[in-house]
Amino acid sequence: MAAPGTCAHSDDGNRDFCVLAERLTHDLACVLERPDLRVIAGGRRIGLDTALAGPFVVRADGMVVLGAPCLMAPACAPVVLRHALELARLIEAVPEDAVLAGLCAARTAALFAELDGPEGAPGPDWHADMAAANPPGIARLRQIWGELAPLQPPVAPECAGEGAFDRLAVRLEALWPLLGPAEKLMAEGGDARLAIDPATGLNHYGSSHRPRPWAVTYASSTASSVSERGFAGAEAARVRLVQGGLTGKGAEVRAGMVAEVRRRIAEHYGMTGAEGVVLAPSGTDCELYALALAMLGSGGHPVSNILLAPEETGSGVPLAAKGCHFANDTALGAQVEKGGLIAGFPAETLLLSVPLRRPDGAARTNVEIDRDCIELARRSWQAGRHVLLHRLDLSKTGLLAPGLEMLDRLADAARADGATVPDIVVDACQARLDPVRVRAYLDRGWMVMITGSKFFTGPPFCGALLLPENVAARLRGGGLPAGLAEYCHRAAWPEAPAAQVLPVGENVGLMLRWYAALAEMTALREIPRPVVRARLARFLTALEAAIDSDPDLRRLPVPHPARPPLADAWDDRGTILSFFVRDPLASSGEDFVPLALEPARALYRWLNADLSRVVPEGADRALAGLLCHVGQPVPLPHPMLRGGVAGALRLSAGARLVSGEPSHDGLVPDLRMDREIGDARRVLAKIGLILRYWETLAAADPVQTYAPLQAMDSGVPVTLP
Repeated sequence: MAAPGTCAHSDDGNRDFCVLAERLTHDLACVLERPDLRVIAGGRRIGLDTALAGPFVVRADGMVVLGAPCLMAPACAPVVLRHALELARLIEAVPEDAVLAGLCAARTAALFAELDGPEGAPGPDWHADMAAANPPGIARLRQIWGELAPLQPPVAPECAGEGAFDRLAVRLEALWPLLGPAEKLMAEGGDARLAIDPATGLNHYGSSHRPRPWAVTYASSTASSVSERGFAGAEAARVRLVQGGLTGKGAEVRAGMVAEVRRRIAEHYGMTGAEGVVLAPSGTDCELYALALAMLGSGGHPVSNILLAPEETGSGVPLAAKGCHFANDTALGAQVEKGGLIAGFPAETLLLSVPLRRPDGAARTNVEIDRDCIELARRSWQAGRHVLLHRLDLSKTGLLAPGLEMLDRLADAARADGATVPDIVVDACQARLDPVRVRAYLDRGWMVMITGSKFFTGPPFCGALLLPENVAARLRGGGLPAGLAEYCHRAAWPEAPAAQVLPVGENVGLMLRWYAALAEMTALREIPRPVVRARLARFLTALEAAIDSDPDLRRLPVPHPARPPLADAWDDRGTILSFFVRDPLASSGEDFVPLALEPARALYRWLNADLSRVVPEGADRALAGLLCHVGQPVPLPHPMLRGGVAGALRLSAGARLVSGEPSHDGLVPDLRMDREIGDARRVLAKIGLILRYWETLAAADPVQTYAPLQAMDSGVPVTLP
């Protein structure tokens, strides 16, 4: 975005205006520096004309000129600027269709206004029409165009004349579902947990599809807010979608982009053309797809699905593992009955589970886990059942099981008993492993579940199931369960006869989320493996020491992942640090009593909230106001909570820790890592502050917000210090 200080000429050429930075109010200057708007603006020139009565005008040369209303009411400026930037971009893309471009830009602006929350200034009447589920009628479109026309260069009379709006309405109808800001579209095609609460600017996970660089974030074991890099990746993809639709190539462009996402994931993991990538909204959907593929290879036998530590995977995984609906709605918006059997999945599917922890919460030994897995598998195939066995790499707290040697022996054991070779699926949804490891799993003939939303810090709800050649070949015969048509489109799967039961189309929200994640994956891939290892080691060593030295915390002992040797491996060390927090209301004594699950969940929320207006005088209000996003508490048994479970919080090292963020530009790597370590220590310090004022905070129960409260009140987000 060009700095506001550019001198330019007005359209009539009769007067000059010079936009000086000092004439901008502080609030308007902050709007121009919003991370989401800064990404969208790029290098576009933006000026301010105090004599312009309208909100803005896009000049013929592409310059955006903001009018006096933005100066007088900065709360309206974000929506005005977003509208102007969208309009300028679309006019450049289809100058011959400037009226349609103007209507499309207006819809994006109206939806952006809804996302920006209730604190913004009231918008024009047409906002409600253009934000509706269906486009307005032809007569109303003409009226709306009358208000929009002054915002852009004049169009030829025939473009907005008699009969033109009949054609425009038809084209707008086809484009309508694809129009909107990237942050809204990224919240679609998943489930209700992705929905943004306009009052807080956050979703169910306490994260945002807009960049949030002022927040301290180590939540990659659960979900992260999108970074400026990821947002730029999704925004560029969104623009391609809209421009494709405007030029009459929408279906072709969408199909090509889904194929591109699948191809780029395959390239990241060194996959061959004979292998396959299936896009999935979540790891839970991946579980459902893996079961369907195991059924295709079962020879007609019922499947025994052996799941490891269901309590340390997604909450819906046990249902999906039996072929049941795991929520009341699907990623494609179908309303279903949670727990009901999905059409095409047999009721005979048997779910078996192997715990990774003992009743007291201590981790079980690999020998015990391996023994249970092979015993359950043997009983299943001896009963005439096909086995689908999971390797968990890694759990929510960083556990890895069962062992490779046992899994490698499993096929020979099945053959010796005259049974079909078990299917293995690796749950690598945390993605905390080198791509070389994933390639090795595929070489063994095992399916692999991955996501772009955990270690890679892409938006939540972007997953994929990687298919080795032997499993991908199953799609050439048979058919997928018919009920999967409520979950995914045909384009999400490799082109094959088995996928013909699925509907034609694309999950646009999933596609955009993957483009955001791919931007992070690309950035990490450019960092040499020794550098990745060194940066992770430096951060984790410092943070482990900080947790261990804090009397209010107890780190959960987790063994380092046991992996085959790999030069300069960075994934042979745990990157999720789980810890219990002392209960401030427990009776004093030498014993450490951890927070139970529900209080731990409250602590998790308060960390991500601005507490500066809640803590009493004398408290460190700067620290209280710091927004800290960490991993959601994991329910685990604890010997001091007999009959209940504790909640273990998690601080995780994600890909952005290694590759940095655009907001880190100008910091040399050593200084940036120093800042990361300092930020992580501030998270621990805020935990201590919360414990000191626990009863005060419990009475107030403050909510999480996208930005600090002062910014939420004014509608103007903070800028980085």
